[in-house]
Amino acid sequence: MTQFNANHIRKVILDMAYSGATVHIGCAFSIVELLAVLYRNHLQLDAANPASPTRDYMVLSKGHGVMAQYACLHELGCLTDDDIAHYFKDGTRLKGLADAHVPGVDATTGSLGHGLSVAAGLALAAKLNKTSQTCYALVGDGELNEGAIWEAALFATHFKLDNLVVIVDKNGFQAMGPTDDVIALGNIEEKFRAFGFDAITIDGHDEDAIDAAYTSLKAACNGRPKAIVATTVKGKGVSFMEHNNMWHYTRLTPETHAAALSELAKKQVTTA
Repeated sequence: MTQFNANHIRKVILDMAYSGATVHIGCAFSIVELLAVLYRNHLQLDAANPASPTRDYMVLSKGHGVMAQYACLHELGCLTDDDIAHYFKDGTRLKGLADAHVPGVDATTGSLGHGLSVAAGLALAAKLNKTSQTCYALVGDGELNEGAIWEAALFATHFKLDNLVVIVDKNGFQAMGPTDDVIALGNIEEKFRAFGFDAITIDGHDEDAIDAAYTSLKAACNGRPKAIVATTVKGKGVSFMEHNNMWHYTRLTPETHAAALSELAKKQVTTA
């Protein structure tokens, strides 16, 4: 099996959510390819020493999507099979929001809007230390409602943090409904450009496009922070979850768990 196979990562997410009787499946599914390509090809992270001071940083500002990150860290070997099997259970170190006590997780997030500020601070520290580290921050589109996001963007531009890559999961939904109904965001790429970023919009499930975006933006050492606006599908990969915001807070039953796994298995056969 190819490392960081998207279908396999989604299966791990389903198993975690079912075992832990927990939620946030749809928002984890929408970022699978974005993280898979990042961990496979770009993020400098030593699984044997995930706290290495020379590592690249990956701040999951939309901390409720953390099952996707846990699945990638499991793939790397930072997390064990036992960690995954006990997700969200008593005594586990894997909680339902990103937690910096977990190996490979760089920030405790979940209070939306703050992760980008943490990422900008890490990027500035790398600049001051004159290292070649890159700092990635993955934010949700609904999270862009938060003013702290734009304060961090101004900070990043002022300090010329071209080692900061902001990844926007533009799946069109937030907890309470479509982003266009809650607070319309307009053209997100243009907004980041107005704040002094290099910005690009891509298909957030096209792994070749994702890979090319990471490569080109990281190579542009021009004093401008970077933004990738990734158009995604909430619940991507399982037909009855796609574009269905009920899977932000719905728990799996034995029947829906089995149905989702069956659908992923069929896709794995057709792409093998």
